[in-house]
Amino acid sequence: MSEITQKSLESNLQQLKCHFTWNLLEGENSLDDFEDRVFNQSEFQNSEFRATICNLQAYIKHCRGQNEAALACLRQAEEFIQQDHADQAELRSLVTWGNFAWVYYHMGQLSEAQTYVDKVKHVCEKFSSAYKIESPELDCEEGWTRLKCGKNQIQWAKVCFEKALEKNPKSPEFSSGLAIISYRLDNMTLSQNPIRPLRKAIELNCDNQYVKVLLALKLQKMNLEEGEGERLVEEALEGAPGATDVLRSAAKLYRNKRALDKAIELLTKALEHMPDNTYLHYHIACCYKLKITQELNMVENTVYRRREKLLKLIGQAVDHFKKAESNGNLFRVASYLAGLYALADQHEEAEHYFQKAFSQELTPVSKQVLHLRYGNFQLYQMKCEDRAIHHYMEGVKINKDSKEREKMKCKLENIVKKRLSKNEADAEALCILAFLQELNGDMQQAGEDAERGLGPGNLLPSASLEETRNEE
Repeated sequence: MSEITQKSLESNLQQLKCHFTWNLLEGENSLDDFEDRVFNQSEFQNSEFRATICNLQAYIKHCRGQNEAALACLRQAEEFIQQDHADQAELRSLVTWGNFAWVYYHMGQLSEAQTYVDKVKHVCEKFSSAYKIESPELDCEEGWTRLKCGKNQIQWAKVCFEKALEKNPKSPEFSSGLAIISYRLDNMTLSQNPIRPLRKAIELNCDNQYVKVLLALKLQKMNLEEGEGERLVEEALEGAPGATDVLRSAAKLYRNKRALDKAIELLTKALEHMPDNTYLHYHIACCYKLKITQELNMVENTVYRRREKLLKLIGQAVDHFKKAESNGNLFRVASYLAGLYALADQHEEAEHYFQKAFSQELTPVSKQVLHLRYGNFQLYQMKCEDRAIHHYMEGVKINKDSKEREKMKCKLENIVKKRLSKNEADAEALCILAFLQELNGDMQQAGEDAERGLGPGNLLPSASLEETRNEE
């Protein structure tokens, strides 16, 4: 291919509407995180969009340098388009052909790249255009793609579906896309009200089971029409009993209701289709964790039976958390495992996971939670008050208001009160007291009190409730 022709090819490639010109990786931390979100974290895995998924797989494989595998994904996308959109196969194939052209170009196979550019041109010329056309179907495909890519692309996805609906306002597919985006944006910014677009999408396509569950979740969150929400979920589960996006979303609703056995049942069904999905294992483990909390709050006559049941629930939670452990985005897993092992009196395992959690990059509040949990572990189970004090103080030093910070202050106050009741001159207790009063902006008074060794009755707040070992 001559230099002039190659430059012409490169210019034409830039005009194609496809993954290589949509800048999908903008704002991403890593390709691993991007791939994980697209194929694992996102609950939206509807089988109606098989070609969309194949095109995304092809793009990611190209980014990893696996161009032959990318071509295989694109061939599969072509097959799905023929099966799912036979009446619009040419139009629906434009994105896939654009991706073919770009992959072949990067492989240095310029003649093959030109072949696919020409295929795109052949279709576009039917609409009096060269290499790209304005089409609601293409806007829709771009919208679904960006929706799958997560929050960095969601505003662009919204624009795509709005453009598509301007040209075809009664399209069930376009309405569903906008409704799902409205639901996501409401969860992200609290600035949307997705009830109306969700209802419209269901009205245009009563077989869209996923949107029914989203409407049920939104009604539940807004404390509206509880009966309608349950009916919608039951309809969705009956209409799409094996759809993973329906199962995962319905499980959220039951988990919110604390119908934990039902939530676990639905997530386990989803796991049959996606056995290696770490997010499913994580959510199942969180359900068992909630069951453990319920069990700890129950008063039963037989202590042995309660302990036996508790250990069984802990084992089930641990099993699923460990299967989610490989996912670095689920940073709470180590902390949760530490707490579960501590509850089961498996101190070595608990210590291992506490230290693993401390080695992670955590938000200020997450650090406070970890210091509180580890302090409780040292105080109540390892009987090491000094290490507990150290971690409570480290957590309180993190300048972020939270309920965990207040609990650690209360813990330290209780320790001081107990120590000073035995020995009013306890130097360490007075130092802790000075530290607490310094936090409250009373530095000068704290220093004077510590020097005079004033008794606890004059220094401590009167209201400070004892906490049980499992209260956090």
